[in-house]
This record gives sequence, structure tokens and C-alpha cells, in this order.
Amino acid sequence: MRIAFINPQGNFDNNDSYWTQHPDFGGQLVYVKEVALALGEMGIKVDIITRKIVDDKWPEFSKDVEIYHGNENVRVVRIPFGGDKFLPKEELWPYLANEFVVGIVEFYKKENKKLDAITTHYADGGLVGAILSNIFDVPFTFTAHSLGAQKMDKLGVNKDNFEEFEKRFNFSKRIFAERIAMNRSCVNIVSTEQERFNQYSHKYYTGAVDVNDDRKFKVVPPGVNTKVFTYEYSEEDDKTKEYIDKYLRRDIDEDRLNLQYVVLSSRFDKKKNHKGAVLAFAKNKKLQEMANLVIVLRNVENAFEDYSNLNAEEKEIMDEIMAIIKEYNLYGKVSMFPINGQKQLASAYRVFSRLRSVFCLTALYEPFGLAPIEAMYAGLPAVVTKNGGTLETVDRGRYGVVVDPEDPEDIAEGLIKALNNFEMYKKLGIERVESKYTWRATAKGYLDAINEALKDREKIENYYYTREGEEILIKKMKDVMGE
Repeated sequence: MRIAFINPQGNFDNNDSYWTQHPDFGGQLVYVKEVALALGEMGIKVDIITRKIVDDKWPEFSKDVEIYHGNENVRVVRIPFGGDKFLPKEELWPYLANEFVVGIVEFYKKENKKLDAITTHYADGGLVGAILSNIFDVPFTFTAHSLGAQKMDKLGVNKDNFEEFEKRFNFSKRIFAERIAMNRSCVNIVSTEQERFNQYSHKYYTGAVDVNDDRKFKVVPPGVNTKVFTYEYSEEDDKTKEYIDKYLRRDIDEDRLNLQYVVLSSRFDKKKNHKGAVLAFAKNKKLQEMANLVIVLRNVENAFEDYSNLNAEEKEIMDEIMAIIKEYNLYGKVSMFPINGQKQLASAYRVFSRLRSVFCLTALYEPFGLAPIEAMYAGLPAVVTKNGGTLETVDRGRYGVVVDPEDPEDIAEGLIKALNNFEMYKKLGIERVESKYTWRATAKGYLDAINEALKDREKIENYYYTREGEEILIKKMKDVMGE
């Protein structure tokens, strides 16, 4: 079997160049990489099809074809379109349905190879996949990764500012492409049931897909990099322990150093609700008697002295945390220090696991929650928000503790429960990840969906992008905004 992964934006090379350093090189590329490599290890031929760039500033992406990360079954195939220079994803739209599609067709014609199925990623990939599915007469899956409607809501797009945001983000093109992709795909791959029912039911997608149609959706959660976030302690972790001990001795009272710890390691974002967890700790004396609080930071050596290098939102969050620490006199019970990169974070989790500690995520809303399952597999029981995909991650409390993020008392009680039952929740967390949240399991989910589509599929009709269709969609979106 040969499967094409359509991912026009970002790019892929064997050094994972620019990942996390550019908005087009984020988590979506990690996802595609891991699923593709897992399928390759299962014997499936995979072509990750993306854009060829001939640009001195981006030399990594000029080869037509290359074997990816040593897996002979996985290739990166780069198709030239939209000129030679790097373009951000918002500027790719004019070239997708013509140059990119034609280039892909010509590539396989020249190779004289046949595709069995296509997987598409993000709206731009979905649009291309819908067209190629007709040309090659093969089924395609659509994985949105994120949907434009939710981003519009987050940015506060309305009738008055629509033109401004449209010019910058091309939202009408993105949502038009998403509607085509979710309508014409054999199945929409989602990470959680919440994503299916809450996000795909947005008013901008009315009529494109029926969220109650089980044939059109398959929940396939992303996986954990189990080679990095493993629970097996190594000699390398001793170095991390020395690194962490330095900060703990700096911040924590000496007679409290051997207590358990509550670890907050999410990015500093108001939605992650660090304040809620800190307030829960501050208000509960029993919790303070059992454990200390650790807040993992990025690029802040000593927040008690200076955090001026944080951005405006992060400073506001830290101001609130510092106010709580001062009001409740939590000095000597809270430590804050920097962790750099996934490997050191995973190592830190293993160090804290030896101290019978727990991971805490009290986000006001969490769409999926990869961080909790990473922590779980590295040996930390998880205390997670009830709002969003994390409820499914821990199976409504079977494999971790679920709390109300807006109730400090409930958070504190949940943390105490996890701390008191450390061994049980550690064991359950590891079992949960191994059974459901590995990249091999994700790849198998894709393969099952594709095999099902190949068994029984209908010939899909042509559904091409048109300017007229986009103008109709813009009018409908503005009408909805005015309601």
C-alpha cells in the first residue's frame, strides 16, 4: 500500500529544521512526521508531499525527493509551486488547486506509481486532497488540526473588522477549503469526541458535514513520543536531578525538600489557568502540608527576583501568581525555574516521579491535552480539567483525577487524592498511554479508516474551489456575524 500525506505548508527535512521557530513549523508537522514514520515501520509506503523551495534562506527544502529519518518506506516529495521563494501558508492559496495538484499528478505519472489512499492535513491539504481524490479515484481522509472558525472566534472577528482579518489570514478561503474537505473526505479524523461535536458543529460549517453521522468521523488521538517521555529512569536523569535540586534548595524550605510536589508545566497562557492551581494550593493547608508547588517556566531564571523578559500576557499571569504567594505567604513552598526542551522536561518528570509527585493542568478549556499524557507516561499521575478533551484522556477519571478548574476547593481535593494514591494512578496512567496514546496506535487508527474506506466507498463527485463559491461563503459568514 502507498499513502500520500498532503501537507503543503511548513516543510520536512531530516533535521526538522525551523520547528517551533516559525508559525508554519508547529505541532502539525510533528504529528505528520510521527504518523508517517509509524506507518512506514508497519510496512506501508508513505509519501509526505509538500512544497519545493529554492531559496538561499531556506536551503533545506530544495531536493525533489529524499528518504525521511532513515525509514526506507517514507519519502518527502517536494513539488514546486508558487515560485521558488518561501511563502507563509496564508499566501499559498492561489497555487494549490492548479500548480500543486498538476505537479503531484505529473510526479506519479512520471514514476508510474499508483496511490492507494490520501491523507490530508489542515485546510490547504484538504482542498488539494479533495481534487486529487477525484483524479486518482482513491479515498482521502481529512485531519484539520485546527479549524478556522475557532480561530476567528478567538481573535474576535466580527462584521466591523472582518476585512482586516480576511486580508491577513484569508479566512474565507480557509473555511471554504475546510467545508470542501470535511464534506468530501471518506472520514474526518479527530482527536476527541469533543472536537467532533463542538468544533465541527460551528455555524460556519452548517451544511458541510453532519456531526451525528458516525460514518464521517473517527476519533484517532495523537500519540506520545514514548522514546522521550518514558517512565524508565536513566543515568542521564541524574544530571537533571542535580539541575532541579539547585533550584529547589534555592526556593524551598529545607525541612520541606523531601515532600511530594505538584508540577505545573503548561505554557504561560491565561486559558491554562495557572492562577487557579496556585490559588487552590494557597487556600488548602492540608495540601501544603503534603506537597510543594513547582511551576516550570521558559527563559526565567528566578521569577522571585525578575521576570521582565516575559511578554505582556505572561507578566500579567505572573503578577497574579506573585500576589497570591505574597497574600498567603507561600514563600518556601513554591519553586519556579526554567526547563529547556522536551528531553529535559521528560527527564524532569521522571525526577519528580521519584518524589511521588503529580502533574496538574487546570486549564479553563483544553481541546485535547497532549501534555497530561506525556507526563503520565513519564511517571506522573495527572490531575486535569474537566473541560475539553482531557476528560476523554483519563476516561472520565478512571486513569487520572478530574477537577473543576474554576473551583479551588475541588482542585485541592483532586490533588490530595492523586498524591495519596500516587502508585495506583502512576500505574494506571502508564497503562492508559500504552493502550491508546502511542504513535503506532495513531497510525493504526489511520490505517483502519483507510482500509474501511477502500472496502466500501462511493465515487465522489467533483467539488472544486471557485471564486463564486467563496463570495457566497463570505456573504453567509457576514450574515451569521450580524446575528
